[in-house]
Amino acid sequence: QVQLVESGGGLVQAGGSLRLSCVVSGRTFSNYVMAWFRQAPGKEREFVATISTWGGGIRYADSVKGRFTISRDNTKNTVFLQMNSLQPEDTAVYYCATPEAAQTIGFRFRSDQYNYWGQGTQVTVSS
Repeated sequence: QVQLVESGGGLVQAGGSLRLSCVVSGRTFSNYVMAWFRQAPGKEREFVATISTWGGGIRYADSVKGRFTISRDNTKNTVFLQMNSLQPEDTAVYYCATPEAAQTIGFRFRSDQYNYWGQGTQVTVSS
């Protein structure tokens, strides 16, 4: 049974930083792509960042490029999202996700391409 557990969310002032973590259990973590998505109230879930199995390939949404950094530690079955220069528009529930199948090529940006999700962690940025 694959399980994903996020942590690290909270309330921060604009310009501040947070680091999210997601611990995965139930599978060989290093075989699978990981991603972060977010969902603000009244909006659809949107892609934030994705990282390949060993971290050599990374993609970001334009809205977070240069401010957020995704990374992973395969020895700890954990993916991270370092978020700097946070803005009120970054307020959302943040989810980590991973697909059912191990991926060999390409990046996945749609939420329907991911099969396993964490419970989400709330990030609130005050102005």
